[in-house]
Amino acid sequence: MEREEWEEEFTEWFNDSISQGEIMDIQYPVKGLYVWKPYGLKLRNNTMDIIKESLEESDHEEVLFPLLIPRTIFQKESEHIEGFENEAYWVTHGGDKELNTDLALRPTSETSIYPMLNRWIRSHTDLPLKIYQIVNIFRHETKMTKPLIRLREVTTFKEAHTVHGSKEEAEQQVDEAVELYKNFYDELAVPHLITKRPSWDTFAGAEYSIAFDALAPDGRTLQIGTAHNLGQNFAEVFDLTFETYEGEQELVHQTSYGISDRAIASIIMTHGDDRGLCLPPKVAPIQVVIVPIPYSDEDVDVNKYAEKINEELKDASIRTEIDHRDISPGDKFYRWERKGVPLRIEIGPDEVKEDKITLARRDTGNREEVDRDELIPSVEKNFEEMYKSLKERAERFLEERIFEVMEIEKARDLLSERKGIVKIPWCGNEECGLEIEDETGGDVLGREQGVNEEMGECPICEKENCDPVLLSKTF
Repeated sequence: MEREEWEEEFTEWFNDSISQGEIMDIQYPVKGLYVWKPYGLKLRNNTMDIIKESLEESDHEEVLFPLLIPRTIFQKESEHIEGFENEAYWVTHGGDKELNTDLALRPTSETSIYPMLNRWIRSHTDLPLKIYQIVNIFRHETKMTKPLIRLREVTTFKEAHTVHGSKEEAEQQVDEAVELYKNFYDELAVPHLITKRPSWDTFAGAEYSIAFDALAPDGRTLQIGTAHNLGQNFAEVFDLTFETYEGEQELVHQTSYGISDRAIASIIMTHGDDRGLCLPPKVAPIQVVIVPIPYSDEDVDVNKYAEKINEELKDASIRTEIDHRDISPGDKFYRWERKGVPLRIEIGPDEVKEDKITLARRDTGNREEVDRDELIPSVEKNFEEMYKSLKERAERFLEERIFEVMEIEKARDLLSERKGIVKIPWCGNEECGLEIEDETGGDVLGREQGVNEEMGECPICEKENCDPVLLSKTF
């Protein structure tokens, strides 16, 4: 079955892949909350290790802030609270006693972190400050919840916060964050679009927001990362000042940027197929599964040979597992394919006698016989080829589903049929942008970063020589 054949059944396929691939148990008895299973948590941690390494290499330091935010502090930034007032969960009692002030379960951490920065920043010598944390956040989603995509508890919220002495440094930091996320998703072989969000979809309290979006098989886009230039908005509210080199007091400039469980969702939806998960080798919890296939009438110790292969792979820092279960090889193949293990090694009596192995790739299904002494080079070569193949296939899928149109009617038809992403001229006026959304039933993602081109006449006000804007159905 080709990807196109199950695009319309994406939600069912996604839930089945998560469950049968043992990523999550989605039956937790609270709406919008899900349980990470051991295999899924390894996938999650392997993925987060990539971003953590990048952050540490770019001089970010990890911190951990409390979950609870007093209402008095949460409400200090009026624009911010307005953006989250319908999403916040509130703790009002400790036991049976009413609290003196309500406590919000963080929907994001600006208002918990910034009051503390007031204690940490005194002078220009304290800048720049770059911190991050990976925590859980809570948002009262009113739309239909989906595992990894639309949650009430986001269990993997990586947020970075930076503080700078000038507007220029803050803008440079946003650019650095964008590059960091570009490299991160490139390592996951997840193609993406980067846009500057329109004014009505900018993070509450930010001057502007840059967002990353991936395309799902059903034609909708999924926001998988954001970077915000906060300017001095929060600095004014929380009195975040520093002493300049000249001895004057000035407000700091700030940025924040984050990714979430959706990073894992993007891996699953980008690379999966009708057999379930198909994981890139770098993040796969198990990179190679070894399946011994003994025959009772053969006087060959297949299991002993498999153990030796397993040790060689482990010595090369390759994550492996041997499947010794007493079930048919076909059932074993099925299970590991559903879990998306990149490579399968099959070992039967013939392989032992000839000192060979048989390698099978998850993405293509191709099988090849390899000499034992070529084990490690062959596995590593297959990993490289699999990454390249997954990336090229995903990029082709995205490119083929971006449609340039000039008319509202054509855009409406493409979006209603879930064909993909629409590129349409837009004058930049907010009223015209909102009307484009109303007329097409899509969401304006914004102008694509790094793309400078004129497309034509705005379909609403008919202004000429307008730049294109991206439009899509979103989760």
